[in-house]
Amino acid sequence: MNRKQALITTSAVAVLVLGGGGAALAGSDDDATDRPVEGPALEQATDAALQETGGGEVTGTEVGDEESYYEVEVTLDDGSQVDVQLDRDFQVVSSEADHEDDGNDD
Repeated sequence: MNRKQALITTSAVAVLVLGGGGAALAGSDDDATDRPVEGPALEQATDAALQETGGGEVTGTEVGDEESYYEVEVTLDDGSQVDVQLDRDFQVVSSEADHEDDGNDD
């Protein structure tokens, strides 16, 4: 292979590797991009979520969740978790038990 062909081949491989990596990053659900609810919105989101669940402790929040504007994770007294989805006005859109995948497919 001559020098020009080697350069073209190397460039093509670099484009495929970098392009494929970018596509994988774009499609991932990366916690590093999660933004927590802050300030006065945190208090309103907390109040709405705890009212929905009937108590518990807020153990996580997120702005701009894929399912709603705010997501509030509440851990109940029995250790179970509920994800409460809220709209921009802190109205409950949905709530569901959070079943973390433990990676065990038995």
